[in-house]
Amino acid sequence: MSYVQILRRRWRTLTAVALVVIGLSALLTLLAGPMYTSSTQFFVSTADSANSSQLAQGGTFTQQRVKSYSELLKSPKLLDPVIAKAGIDAKPGALADKIAATTPPDTVLIDVTVTDSSAATAKNVAQAIAEVFPAVVADLERVTPDAPSPVKVTLLREPIQSDSPVSPRPLRNIALGIVLGLLLGFGAAVLKQFLDTKLRSKEDVEALTEKVVLGGIPFDADAAKHPLIIQADPLAGRAEAFRSLRTNLQFVDATNHPRVIVITSSIAGEGKSSTTANLALAMAESGASVCVVEGDLRRPRLLTYLGLEGAVGLTDVLIGRYELDDVLQPFGAHSLTVLGAGASPPNPSELLGSTAMRTVLDDLRHRFDYVLIDGAPVLPVTDSTVLTRLADGAIVVAGSGIVSKDQFGHALETFETVSATVLGIVINRIPRQARGAYDYRYEYRPDALPVADGRSSTRRRRRKSSDDTTRPRKDLVGS
Repeated sequence: MSYVQILRRRWRTLTAVALVVIGLSALLTLLAGPMYTSSTQFFVSTADSANSSQLAQGGTFTQQRVKSYSELLKSPKLLDPVIAKAGIDAKPGALADKIAATTPPDTVLIDVTVTDSSAATAKNVAQAIAEVFPAVVADLERVTPDAPSPVKVTLLREPIQSDSPVSPRPLRNIALGIVLGLLLGFGAAVLKQFLDTKLRSKEDVEALTEKVVLGGIPFDADAAKHPLIIQADPLAGRAEAFRSLRTNLQFVDATNHPRVIVITSSIAGEGKSSTTANLALAMAESGASVCVVEGDLRRPRLLTYLGLEGAVGLTDVLIGRYELDDVLQPFGAHSLTVLGAGASPPNPSELLGSTAMRTVLDDLRHRFDYVLIDGAPVLPVTDSTVLTRLADGAIVVAGSGIVSKDQFGHALETFETVSATVLGIVINRIPRQARGAYDYRYEYRPDALPVADGRSSTRRRRRKSSDDTTRPRKDLVGS
């Protein structure tokens, strides 16, 4: 996966981290008090330089010495008299943290900078250093009390009091916060992507298998309340996704034209039952005769979505208690027939793999254009793999953000182990903000839609804007 795709998927993480870092930089800038500096500069030389040889030796000597003098500026030997002369209440250690001494390379210069929250204090300390430092160096370098010091420290620049603070700098801090926030956010997004084990997109599926992705169903928070979106809101984007799935399914293995199809998933909760019901409705509304079979004999949910009676069904036919015609139930206004699961048996796998089940599927194959079987999840039980051997193939529903990549890959390996045919993959619960191959939208809401009682529900017309000079003809809508 490219970094651009990672950013498109994890932009929330990047934005959140960046905002936190920028907010912290702004907060620290507000909390930080103003700091002022005062600087001075010293020149170090040897006192006796009568000829060129002595000058060269003295220059080398002083360049070596200035490094020691820089450390001297932070020692109690210098700071105690500086504190007394400046008249401040501070410990030598605390004052040393406010003093910065640097020596430019290959020079005998010492730059001293004092930083303090008070501009006057910074200037007073720097002034005290300017007066005390030459005397302390001369005292240290003097060999005998009566002999002069061979090193001379000269003040080059008098310290001045700063009128404007050197920190904080809001614009610089915010700019650094933005840069650092973006870098940390990008790193967090990449890390989260590589640590994410959930299957979430078409790219994730294609990285695990060469099986074709038949379609993607967008996430709908109200899916639990309205599982049959084809009926509840035929014009919704999610309903159109099921119609696209229906169309794509017609091109799968066009030579053999699979008609008996098991719809399953890796684990429970990925939406296989609602996918089966809506796909069956989409097929039926196109004019095909469809029988949808509740093949999950352990935890049947399909009839609950359809609102049908499930006292008797498939299991009763398999054990010879009822004939097939006795348990088939018509549904809706189209050619859709439902075969419920019936009573839960103690041996679902054996029943689904029996000769009686093969006979039932052969009978349904001759009666209907399509037979869709809502199978049990693949990983917990073997029911769907057994059923797929009797059917023309299986469609595996992958719940985005629900199933892990390992679980999905293991489920596909289970089909390969028993030589069962996987016709394709359907990705369910795709986040709507995830732009992909299944996010092309072309919504149409007619002015009037028929409702169950024969009346028409008139929708509010979109207000015509000033630059809207055309309106689509009703006879061309939906083309």
